[in-house]
Amino acid sequence: MAALRDYSEHKHGVSPRQPRDPAPTAFGRREAAAAVWDELQSRGTGSPAPRVPQPCSPPVRARWGRPSPSVSSQISPQTSFPAWRAASWDQRTGCPGNAGVGPGLRASALGLSCAGLGTTAFRGARGRGRPPVRTARGGANASPRPSRPPQVTGTEEQSRARSAPAMKPNFSLRLRVFNLNCWGIPYLSKHRADRMKRLGNFLNMESFDLVLLEEVWSEQDFQYLRQKLLPTYPAAHYFRSGIIGSGLCVFSKHPIQEFTQHVYTLNGYPYMVHHGDWFSGKAVGLLVFHLSGLVLNAYVTHLHAEYNRQKDIYLAHRVAQAWELAHFIHHTSKKADVILLCGDLNLHPKDLGFRLLKEWTGLHDAYLETQDFKGSEEGCTMVPENCYVNQQELEPFPCGIRIDYVLYKAVSGFCISCKTLKTTTGHDPHSGTPLSDHEALMATLCVRHSPPQHNPSPTHGPAERSPLISVLREACTELDLGVAQARWWASFATYMIGLGLLILAVLSALVAEGGIREVAILLWTLSVGLVLGVGAVYLFHLQEAKGLCRARAELQHVLGRAREAQNLGPEFEPALFLLHQEGDKTED
Repeated sequence: MAALRDYSEHKHGVSPRQPRDPAPTAFGRREAAAAVWDELQSRGTGSPAPRVPQPCSPPVRARWGRPSPSVSSQISPQTSFPAWRAASWDQRTGCPGNAGVGPGLRASALGLSCAGLGTTAFRGARGRGRPPVRTARGGANASPRPSRPPQVTGTEEQSRARSAPAMKPNFSLRLRVFNLNCWGIPYLSKHRADRMKRLGNFLNMESFDLVLLEEVWSEQDFQYLRQKLLPTYPAAHYFRSGIIGSGLCVFSKHPIQEFTQHVYTLNGYPYMVHHGDWFSGKAVGLLVFHLSGLVLNAYVTHLHAEYNRQKDIYLAHRVAQAWELAHFIHHTSKKADVILLCGDLNLHPKDLGFRLLKEWTGLHDAYLETQDFKGSEEGCTMVPENCYVNQQELEPFPCGIRIDYVLYKAVSGFCISCKTLKTTTGHDPHSGTPLSDHEALMATLCVRHSPPQHNPSPTHGPAERSPLISVLREACTELDLGVAQARWWASFATYMIGLGLLILAVLSALVAEGGIREVAILLWTLSVGLVLGVGAVYLFHLQEAKGLCRARAELQHVLGRAREAQNLGPEFEPALFLLHQEGDKTED
């Protein structure tokens, strides 16, 4: 042990009474280099003494980073810094193999070139009395690089999640929601400006938490409501799509964290100009709110109108829209605690599209679930008492129809209930004139914390008795009819294009032979217009067929999974139950 201690003391150049210096750092080496440079400058000029190679032996030095006196005596002030470092290294190591290598190459090979620490940097450091600070490229006089934040491992994330404050067992949130189809068609809707003014006054007086509106077709009306409601509802958004616009807008007391929208693939027919659904670009809007620690996904939508219930040419489009809406909610609500859907669905409670939406998403109807309802009979949102309603459309329905909804669902440890639900009754209690041709919905929702419970799997019968499988089969059948109709129109357009081209060829031959030139040119122009118009119809119905096929393929895939889960037997019934509740699942 004594021999090892003596060798260590001899190796590091320290005496038994002198404590060993700590390991050098880049900061210490710079200080030593600056001090040696000052010492060389004070000695004056001279030529470097010849260097004699010595056998390899432990280096002798007084302190870390400072050369021995023998090395300093061999270096003149004109010697460059890398050369001095190379000479110092040769003297300390004494290796004869270094004698034949240039000092610059030795310094580079040994990592001693000190990039960025030239003469100017050392002089600046000497003048300031402190070493220079290196930049990202090694320069001086720059701010130091910020420290990297500590990385969090999976175990740490789990521990943080466990240590996060849990939701209080008595947590409760009250949410007041307002929904209305405003019937705001520019130049066509009656008393539009007056109704918008009264609507703004009513919303300011009631002070709801969330206001969702449809058919605000004019962006000027939205800006008017935005300014009027700004003191009460600081957050607002208008969803833009199509040529005219989606007509969807939202006003909220709470900040909007995120928002997006999805435009439905099928929106009617462009040649049905008097209906106008294709030009509006029907869509669904999503807004994300953070309310007292929970995440609320609020959806507002407006589906295609029915127009004629006996001869409904848009039934396949509304079924496809309902499926797209359900699919959109399913894929965007993974991290939500509460889901809220409001809007004009243009679907009766027993219609195929509404049943498909409820079965796939698991949403609850506020009218059926509420504890206290006040309003029109059977919760109808279009009633004969409204002076703006077309009475002929409501002849088959003496009490009116219910096509506007407030739907909700709570997941991930929460439960939600509808305390009260109110509707207007065809007239404004203050002025006597209704706010719109639709009735407004006003719901009071209560969200409470609920510990997660295991829901037992219900008993399911055969495939035809399962509500989900039954509605999926019905939807696939309706989409099959829609695809067949779209393909028939595309084939008819193809024949018409061929006929138009044939007429063009005949007319061109007549003009070439010198026939009745004026009549031929007129017929030729009409034929060109026919070919172009029918070509547009062909392209549109081809796109319609593909959109319906896509929705049908998705429905058939879900239907196949449901059948497989049910055919496995009673012991595999939980798989079917999980499929039913797939829309309720959330990511941890």
